[in-house]
Amino acid sequence: MSDKPFIIGVAGGTSSGKTTIAERLVDSMGADELALVKLDSYYISRTEQPMEERAAANYDHPSAFDWDLLNEHLNKLLNWRPAPVPTYDYTIHDRTDIVDVVQPARIVVVEGILVLWNTELRNQFDLKVFVDTPADLRFIRRLERDVVERGRTQESIISQYLATVRPSHEDFIEPSRAHADVIIPEGGLNRPALDVLLARVREIVN
Repeated sequence: MSDKPFIIGVAGGTSSGKTTIAERLVDSMGADELALVKLDSYYISRTEQPMEERAAANYDHPSAFDWDLLNEHLNKLLNWRPAPVPTYDYTIHDRTDIVDVVQPARIVVVEGILVLWNTELRNQFDLKVFVDTPADLRFIRRLERDVVERGRTQESIISQYLATVRPSHEDFIEPSRAHADVIIPEGGLNRPALDVLLARVREIVN
């Protein structure tokens, strides 16, 4: 294979529907045709930090991510080589010892809150998507998700949202929307917009 894979970046605020869109693309195209890389896999290692310090960190700030490793792995996929992507455990705020080997494919989707913020990463994208969902809806979704899936208390979620999540969204995530080629209101709930995106991806493959 000599042609470069088609790279799609999907960004947006916390619980905006980015993952729903990315997973719908995978379901529609199949894993053989589409490789999915999630920014959350590239949270920096915090093994040396005590749990209290990990819990207090700002996970929505650009400094929370290992951009060099992500760009290195994307370059592997661009050259039709597999990428050994780390896995992350939200309950301990750290990477695990498990490595998820992502195989190259004709389409690569990179999904995460800040994927349109990082210039080196953004410049690799052939299509840049921003998922635009109202803040109150995003907060409710995040509250429900973190209680059920990550074993957190409502108090800790609200405190984190006010202290770091909302300010980082306003400072970094929302401004990155200016780089988007396509803006999808309300994420995976916007079926017409999602169908248009799926049709475009099928055109690329066919």
